[in-house]
Amino acid sequence: MDHMVYCAKYKAEMKGLAEPPFDSDFGQKIYKNVSEKAWGEWVERQKMLLNEYRLQPWTREAQEFLVEQMNEFFFGEGGALPKEYVAPE
Repeated sequence: MDHMVYCAKYKAEMKGLAEPPFDSDFGQKIYKNVSEKAWGEWVERQKMLLNEYRLQPWTREAQEFLVEQMNEFFFGEGGALPKEYVAPE
């Protein structure tokens, strides 16, 4: 049986993740409140942020920035795109 959640991003009951993405309280919050669909969208947004800002994901600064952006993406206003970002055609 699928793990169902009330998705914080879509405000609807949807299929959730198979397991928490992180071993932390924040990972549990995502597991309980974020759908599989919204998580997939975050993964794409994270790739864009890593590339646009040329982040090194193993650094503490990049990790803190990404967690902040992830929190905003799921539980805030959605997170702003970098001003230099140009969407692919």
